[in-house]
Amino acid sequence: MAILFFSDVLKKVGLDPTKVCLIRHAYSDKTFRECADSGKIYEYTCHQKIRFKGYNYDYWAVFISGQGTLAKLFALYKVGNYVSDTPDRVPAGVPELEASHYKGEGIVYDLEPVELLKEYEGKITIEWGSSARAWYQKGTTEKAIVSLIPDEKKVFMGYENVLLSFDQLKEIVENPEVYEPWHTALKSVYAIYLIVDTENGKQYVGSAYGVDGLFGRWECYVNTKHGNNKKMRKLICDYPDRYHAFQFSILQILPKTVVEDDVIKIENIWKKRLLSKEFGMNNN
Repeated sequence: MAILFFSDVLKKVGLDPTKVCLIRHAYSDKTFRECADSGKIYEYTCHQKIRFKGYNYDYWAVFISGQGTLAKLFALYKVGNYVSDTPDRVPAGVPELEASHYKGEGIVYDLEPVELLKEYEGKITIEWGSSARAWYQKGTTEKAIVSLIPDEKKVFMGYENVLLSFDQLKEIVENPEVYEPWHTALKSVYAIYLIVDTENGKQYVGSAYGVDGLFGRWECYVNTKHGNNKKMRKLICDYPDRYHAFQFSILQILPKTVVEDDVIKIENIWKKRLLSKEFGMNNN
């Protein structure tokens, strides 16, 4: 049972929760993802549709979606004036997709960063709840705090429990300081792994037996999006953002003493079991 809520934090720093709007940006949204990857989250937040009555609140507490229905605090803003989102007001450097939404049909707010929660930005994680589609809610809504300060090192969950989206894998690969236990665990083994396209259910069975073990192979997917697999490469050529739908898991762990030929033999057994050549993404 939760004993600490985000509304308690707001009160602690002297803010009235009734005057704070909680906003949750979803990383699954293409426009937001492009803005986030370009360092333009502030600009994206300022730009809102006219039906969003943000001016009814004095402050916005902005969160970014995490795993499941979790959300991590990004920033706290004081709400100022607003103007129409005419094309001449497109901020410099925002991605083209975001810029294309400036049609004079929305609103651009003047948001002033507030320092009250500065030391907790990126450190407070809340449970947004089952109504994840409700991307903004009142500050009085009880949002349980599930983490105040993230661990310096993310604990490895065990090979049998690994189930990662592409974006989660990318975060692990690109943050070695935080995910050091993951890097160590994945580099220490060979493996037979499974990639599933969650859009259509097609499977790909692969093997990892290089110097950096499973980590090295999966790092290749992060860098290339397709791991140099023929069918995946064609899929991404036709649907450039499809790699975000890839899910990674481990079928079998192998010691690094196993020779390459034996790893490939085991990989082929899994291909036959899962019919990944006949109905999946394996080419051979």
